[in-house]
Amino acid sequence: MADGFAPTIPRHVAIIMDGNGRWAASRGLPRVVGHREGTKAVRRTIEAAIKQGVQYLTLFAFSSENWQRPQEEISDLKGLLRHYLRSELNELHENGVRLVVIGERDRFGANLSTELADAESKTLYNDKLVLVMALSYGGRADIVDAARRALALGIMPGDLTEEKFGALLATDGIPDPDLLIRTSGEERISNFLLWQTAYAELYFTDVLWPDFGPEHFAQAVAEFTRRERRFGARPE
Repeated sequence: MADGFAPTIPRHVAIIMDGNGRWAASRGLPRVVGHREGTKAVRRTIEAAIKQGVQYLTLFAFSSENWQRPQEEISDLKGLLRHYLRSELNELHENGVRLVVIGERDRFGANLSTELADAESKTLYNDKLVLVMALSYGGRADIVDAARRALALGIMPGDLTEEKFGALLATDGIPDPDLLIRTSGEERISNFLLWQTAYAELYFTDVLWPDFGPEHFAQAVAEFTRRERRFGARPE
């Protein structure tokens, strides 16, 4: 992309959905209630992305570090993921959303892994929006896995380019994010899409994820349009 101000709409928006636990704690509710409310925000955000004309939406749903959480919470999260697939998949399909999963899906067990694969197959040819769900995903692991693939393929160091390396990442075929949103007031990227967000515009909001809605998505997109994207070059 040429230097200058961002286009009207980002082609790819990535979101670190943060704040479910704090939302629940502030109301004296169990964390699982916050996670349940968070799934409602997912639906609102998908609808907002489609309305805005975004082509790719990546959601950091479960990080590789999340496995360190208490077993009860992990079970709740896996149950919510299974419920989301079963309750939302048909509507996603009808709305032209294609589901793509990146990360260590096998860690969720054979049954859930199969459901994820079936959901991908069912929505494979949809072209309204590509919804990328990052599940048991870590940016460093993604880069290490790509390096291992390069070695396994016998790619010589002198032949390894950024383009070739990018094609070995979990996001092969998916354009890099233009805009990265993080909710809940935290200002870090937490091992999310480390390679891919090299030139993404970062947007942080104090809104907790369960409260995130179309108006907040629109605010982030509006801020994106005001940014000058230089990609390392000097401004004109």
